[in-house]
Parts: sequence; structure tokens; C-alpha cells
Amino acid sequence: MSEMLFVGFVGGMTALIVTTVTRYLGGRAAWWLLTGLLVWLTYSGLLGYAGVLKNMTMRPPGVVFLVVPVLIFLLAFLAFVLLSSASARLALAIPLWILLGAQSFRVGVELFLHQLCIDGMVPKMLTFGGANVDIYVGASAVLIAWLSARGRLGLRLALAWNVLGLLSLANVVTRAVLTAPGPLHLIHSEVPNLLLGTFPFLFIPALFVPLGVVLHLLALRSIVSRLRSPSASLQT
Repeated sequence: MSEMLFVGFVGGMTALIVTTVTRYLGGRAAWWLLTGLLVWLTYSGLLGYAGVLKNMTMRPPGVVFLVVPVLIFLLAFLAFVLLSSASARLALAIPLWILLGAQSFRVGVELFLHQLCIDGMVPKMLTFGGANVDIYVGASAVLIAWLSARGRLGLRLALAWNVLGLLSLANVVTRAVLTAPGPLHLIHSEVPNLLLGTFPFLFIPALFVPLGVVLHLLALRSIVSRLRSPSASLQT
């Protein structure tokens, strides 16, 4: 039952992402994004469904075929945000309240993680009952989106919140890697983290972690641009 609900969650979020891009960036950008998402979801889904990601006897271990592309994408996107002036135009094209409020999807992810913990698939430390505070980032997203429209103080609060959100993601991702079977299994918890190799829940690291990072980076780029331009600071 939880598998079907999660697949629906993935499909709903994918549709929401594409719809938002269509509305604010145009149909061409949405088409390329949809194509890329479908290719990536198919690729990662097949790796998980075929059991490749669970295979730790391979050299390199199967999970590398998921983790490395995600890291390459995030590093490339970070470089784009830091080095390209086009990133400001991209970030400002989407209303800031959407970039911030969309992070509320993390509440849903945390609820699924909680259920996976009950099912014995992830350790408690990866849930809101343990060392994962990500649910509070998701729960406060709508409030921060509202505050960001209340002037420069709201923008500064949103800036700090985004930094804390990235640190929260770094915390849970690090713990997830160190509790997963494989050469980096350095934290021995009550149960190992089986998330990376389990279909369809592998889409948490494959889709939702990158989505959270991308939203944070775009929001930070948008906020910095607004703070530098008084006339733009209230355009949310």
C-alpha cells in the first residue's frame, strides 16, 4: 500500500514541477525538463527494480550508478548558480513564494520515512523521531514563503532559513550514506538503511533530495538578487 502511495506522490510532484516550469519558463523548457525527468526516473527505477543498487559485490558497488550522477548534477547546478548570470534570471522568473513554499513536499517525504522505519527499512535516526529535523523545514515552508513578501527583514529570514534547510539536508544525507550497506557503512544502527536499493523508495535520494537542493539554491539566488536591488525586493 505504501509503495503505491509513494509512486503517486512521485508522479504528483513530477507533474507539479513540470506545470510550474510551463507556467513561468515556457513550454520549451518544460518539455526538456519533462524529458530529462522521465529518462532519469526510468534509469534509476530500473536500477532499483533490477536489484543493481542492492548489489554490493559489484566493482564499483551498484549504488554508485545512482549516487554519482546525482552528485554530478548537483555540483553542475551549484556551479551554474554561482558562476552564471543566467541563474539570476532563472531564479527571478519563478515567484519566490513558490520556490520557498514548494519545500513543504518534505513533510510528505518524512512521513514516508517514518513508515519505512516502522517497517524496518531505515534506522530511526533518519526520521523525525531521531536525528532528522527536515520535517520542520517542510512544515515551516509556507510561513517562510509568506514572510518573504513582508519586506527586507522577511527576505533575510528566508535567506537564513534556506541555509538551515541545506544544512538539514546535508545532515540526513550524510547519515543515510553512513548507515547504508557498503564500504561507507560506518554508523551501525538498529537496522541498516535499505532505502537506496529499494524500489520505489530509492526516488527519495534520486528525486526529492536533488529537488530540495535545487529549490534552496534558486531561492538563495533570488533572495540575494532582491536584497541587492531595493526595487525588486518586494516582487515575490
